[in-house]
Amino acid sequence: MNRAKVILFSIRCANSFRSTQFRRVSSLYSQVTLSSHLSPSFSNQSSAFPYTLPRKLFFSSKPYSIVELVLEKDWSEELERELEKSSSVLTHETVVYVLRKLDKDPQRAWDFFNWVTEKKKFRPSYAIYSVILRSLVQGKSMKQFWVTIRKMKEQGFYIDKETYLTILGIFKKGKMASEDVAFTHFYNRMLQENAMDEVVKKVVELVTLSVWSSEVEKELGELKISFSDNFVLHVLKEIRGNPLKALRFFQWFGEQPGYEHSTVTYNVIARVLGRDDSIVEFWSMVEEMKSKGYEMDIDTYIKISRQFQKNKMLEDAVKLYEMMMDGPYKPSVQDCTMLLQSLSLSRNPDLELVFRVTKKYEAVGNPPCKAVYDGIHRSLTSVGWFDEADKILESMRSAGCEPDNITYSQLVYGLCKARRLEEATKVLDDMEACGCVPDIKTWTILIQGHCLVNEVDKALLCFAKMLEKNCDADADLLEVLLNGFLNQKRIDGAYKFLVEMVNRARLVPWQATYKLMINKLLGVRKLEEALNLLHLMRKQNYPPFPEPFIKYVSKYGTVGDAAEFLKALSWKKYPSQSAYVHVFESFFQEGRESEAKDLLYNCPHHIRKHPDICKLFGSATSESATENR
Repeated sequence: MNRAKVILFSIRCANSFRSTQFRRVSSLYSQVTLSSHLSPSFSNQSSAFPYTLPRKLFFSSKPYSIVELVLEKDWSEELERELEKSSSVLTHETVVYVLRKLDKDPQRAWDFFNWVTEKKKFRPSYAIYSVILRSLVQGKSMKQFWVTIRKMKEQGFYIDKETYLTILGIFKKGKMASEDVAFTHFYNRMLQENAMDEVVKKVVELVTLSVWSSEVEKELGELKISFSDNFVLHVLKEIRGNPLKALRFFQWFGEQPGYEHSTVTYNVIARVLGRDDSIVEFWSMVEEMKSKGYEMDIDTYIKISRQFQKNKMLEDAVKLYEMMMDGPYKPSVQDCTMLLQSLSLSRNPDLELVFRVTKKYEAVGNPPCKAVYDGIHRSLTSVGWFDEADKILESMRSAGCEPDNITYSQLVYGLCKARRLEEATKVLDDMEACGCVPDIKTWTILIQGHCLVNEVDKALLCFAKMLEKNCDADADLLEVLLNGFLNQKRIDGAYKFLVEMVNRARLVPWQATYKLMINKLLGVRKLEEALNLLHLMRKQNYPPFPEPFIKYVSKYGTVGDAAEFLKALSWKKYPSQSAYVHVFESFFQEGRESEAKDLLYNCPHHIRKHPDICKLFGSATSESATENR
């Protein structure tokens, strides 16, 4: 069944860019879809398949038309008039969707947000503020960002931790130190100002510490609760770690006279329930949302989908994707390719799930793109379906999408995984023949594939061939080869290779690589080699790594070993006083007081007379005297 689907997809993709006969079918709430039928044959098999041909999309639903208008034209009064005509009512879901689509264009996002809030008098939720802030922080001017934060604060909203960390990361990456400090100060002050009030505290305590019962409901009813969306959001934020209790509170709150949950609160409870231990309740809540006429907003979808993928809840992630693709707020191509990537990276990719995603992607009229081809190709090569993967490559080429290093790397990985190493190596020769020069990542995957099946010597031959092709090694590839050596217990070989690459090739390994090798060397009593790596780390401006040395020297080393280690710690004549303290303390813990005293006698005067050192030895002497009584 799955093989037939691969063939079908190949035929669809190969012919979709050649066919010139289209039949238009329009619908009020969906894109234009076109259909035809073919009777293809592969080998000796022949069958008819439903065939959907993608073409330019025409949208009639509100979110798409608004996005198109805002993207196509500069902001003006004329554009505002057109927007007025295109939509009578702006919902929370629509605003989130449009802002998400504009998140790479901060100015347009700001113009739309400003129009929605100022001209249309739309009251944004904290979720909408989070989306617009994540967009504005990428703009050239920070003025709009700070204006929006002030508005958010004035309306009583808070910045959630995820948004704070995302924005902080952008500031740090852009080396925007002043904004970093100001934003952190604002966030911390906001946390203090928006700290749980007494009523929220009592609700949170009552819900989390009690088993839900009529008595709990009675006690909640006696509290002076403000029945508003903001109150619900505050409580859900505090109890999100207990999804089932959060759900019971949400249900109770919605039953109170005069209050009805909104699309904002429904989206928040969906985020709370979107985890493995409350997945049944999650899907039940999704159905309830639909029955109330609410949609999951695109920001909520993205967060829940990523959570599903992170937790390997892939069937739920696919089901959620299908649901969203059937609605008005469709995930982007990037969302589709990310899901396909997650499916392909699972231990045993489920091709049925892959085909469900690609089928739904096609069904709404999306033309196949290289990223989607790569997603399918990656899954096929991962499970060893190489003939079918070749058909996907043919379809890619027919569609005008040339395979690149990403595509070929997937094939190399799959062949190595199947232990077809010679074929994997030949792929790189075929790449060059096609004019696609293998890059360092492709070479790394090939070499790693050899190492994973304990063919380290062949991996080194591939490495030598790579160097002949004038492709320079990097820290990732070095780590791959070293792990290959270590998996074969060839610690000496790993050490010599590392030193060679640092001294001759001027390569800078990762700090973690140095740490791994030092620990391995000390594990086989090779202190001299480990100290040499400590010297190399220092030369490449890495911070010192004293912990394993202190433990080793105090347990197995001589006084001379300890002195050599202390010398290697610093460019200065002597390391810091704290380094000496740690070494002495470790000697005492191992019961080696005489060695500690011998080391002390060889220390410089300022160390021997330092108060901390004197105190340490005085305490040790006192304890020793007590034990000898």
